[in-house]
Amino acid sequence: MMHDAPISSDAADAADAARKIVDTYLTVLMKPDPEGARRYVAADLRIRFTGGRAMDDPAQCTAFNASRYRWVKKRFESTDVVVGATPRSAVVYNRGTLYGEWLDGTPFEGNRYVDRYVLREGLIVEMDVWNDSAEWMLSRAQGTQP
Repeated sequence: MMHDAPISSDAADAADAARKIVDTYLTVLMKPDPEGARRYVAADLRIRFTGGRAMDDPAQCTAFNASRYRWVKKRFESTDVVVGATPRSAVVYNRGTLYGEWLDGTPFEGNRYVDRYVLREGLIVEMDVWNDSAEWMLSRAQGTQP
């Protein structure tokens, strides 16, 4: 069976390194410490948030989050590296849930997210962010719970 095919130690090492880079980057970014997060990104970083919001620096993620949340954190459920990762290139997905407080102080948890990262030479060059926050905000505005 194909799923039993051996994975070379080089590929496993590359996948493990990519997973650690993404997990560490997210942990630092969510402190929030955008300055520290810059250590893990390339100069030509492209960030795309839900709704097509384009950014190019971790500090913009922090500012965007501050416009929506009093504070927010990510609870990682999994960090998965797409098969074929090498030290030169990798694609990584991190998914889980957001928890924190809306700007009015109302707590929330269970807000699903999926992030996609493209790494080149050990640095993040692309970050795509999808989450349910817009749906949750719409539900709150309508007086319903998500």
